[in-house]
Amino acid sequence: MLVILNVADGSKEKGLFAGIAIGGVIMLEAMFAGPISGASMNPARSLASALVSGHLQSLWVYFVAPIFGAISAVFFYKKLI
Repeated sequence: MLVILNVADGSKEKGLFAGIAIGGVIMLEAMFAGPISGASMNPARSLASALVSGHLQSLWVYFVAPIFGAISAVFFYKKLI
């Protein structure tokens, strides 16, 4: 969310590289978080596989963390500008 806020606000030159910046962050998340968590960045995908497998004990993280991360990114971004 912090990368999206940074490239979406500002000059036109930033906007030209928005796709590269956002895609790079997603690539890094998949490379580094993939082996740890399966790189599930979509809560709906995590919900479906958890319901089918019956492993619901850690499912709350996939719903709480994106909301908390987005809210904290907005506050951090406001401190940066």
